[in-house]
Amino acid sequence: MPATSPGPVHDTAVPSPASIGSLAAYELPKAFVEPMLRMLRGANTALDILFYDVGVLTKALSVKGQTVKTAAAANAPAAPHPLRTLDLSALTNPSGSVIVVDANLAPYVRPPFCKMYEFFDHANGPEGAGLRTLAITGVGSSAYGAVAFAWDVSAALGEPVAAIVPGYGLADVVPQALGGWFGFEMHDALQTATQNFLAAFAPSLAVIGKDLARSTPGREPAPTGAPVFRHGSAASDDVHAILEHVPGITRLVGHSKGALAIQNALRSLSAKRPKGLSVLTFGCVIAEELAHVKYAQYLGTIDALGILNSSGHVPESRPFTHHSTNTYLPFSMGIGELMGAGAAGR
Repeated sequence: MPATSPGPVHDTAVPSPASIGSLAAYELPKAFVEPMLRMLRGANTALDILFYDVGVLTKALSVKGQTVKTAAAANAPAAPHPLRTLDLSALTNPSGSVIVVDANLAPYVRPPFCKMYEFFDHANGPEGAGLRTLAITGVGSSAYGAVAFAWDVSAALGEPVAAIVPGYGLADVVPQALGGWFGFEMHDALQTATQNFLAAFAPSLAVIGKDLARSTPGREPAPTGAPVFRHGSAASDDVHAILEHVPGITRLVGHSKGALAIQNALRSLSAKRPKGLSVLTFGCVIAEELAHVKYAQYLGTIDALGILNSSGHVPESRPFTHHSTNTYLPFSMGIGELMGAGAAGR
């Protein structure tokens, strides 16, 4: 039966001028900030082209009559043949979304859900009856990388997969500038601290790139009305909310710091959440803290980045791979091959 849209999550109004007060005079103008964030989001798309199976995605969709448009091709002329264009450019979902991917059934990649309650309605309704899996990427976490990762998972499982594309705001810039992907736990700590600071002292900037986050239920905003993170990052909050509101989701698949988002979300689940969850991680090993959760974790023996950020946790499998899941690269971590070989998470 379709779920009713939770009332509180529809309130996505920007904080009123009265709540911002005189601090607004000290804020950077949004007209400057937004183009900068879009440019950086484009750089994240470039990273995801390296770390995710975008070549396989593009080729598979081409065979099925679709072309993929990214930031690099945003201004390119239209194709002369009648192919459907899937826009996964960095500018498409700057404020975050949830995208449902099915490698076996048209339309293959559904239009993004830009509000969390819209995804809840879909996932809990008749169209979402077969949706059991949630995929969370790391590194750039762009729409292109998220869909490519979800495509690999969907092809391996033979069923649809929901991919989280976190919004990108000023709080995401600080940890990326100070350390890139290194130190996932530190990355989340810096991101949370920066978002809290912005929410308190520059609320109109704190909401940029956080439309999906602001529609996620269970989050108590700052006194200014700006969003703050409850579970370590926006992605962790998204995972937590989906698990609490979509009981049909029973499998979580994460790569890189996406695995850490899963760990943070699981720690605060309510007791009413149905048992039977399974977690698959690639390129980062998390603590297996919940006895009722089935874990299958993969860490490459030549994945220096993953080893650095696994905090000494031991995976179930150590394939001879590095951190990338792009199968066009030698010694990459082939998601479909690994999931098929171990029948993991089924």
